[in-house]
Amino acid sequence: MKKSLYTREAKLVAEMLYQLRVAVGLRQADLAKKLQVPQSFVSKLESGERRIDFVELRNILKHLNTNIVEFVTAFEKRANETRK
Repeated sequence: MKKSLYTREAKLVAEMLYQLRVAVGLRQADLAKKLQVPQSFVSKLESGERRIDFVELRNILKHLNTNIVEFVTAFEKRANETRK
């Protein structure tokens, strides 16, 4: 069985986080500073090398001017589109 870190869905989460960061005009270093983590944390999230838990995701999304409900709704829409 394929590790969940490398699933299509995990890649989609990483891609969406990247797109949100870029859309709000933040560099990886900017987001990292807001999160009080190293820039490599953000880099690893966006490359799919690192996974996050629900609480971390909620905090990240707050700094990307969105929330869990909006993110999950967009995720489900995109995930379902790619299955067709």
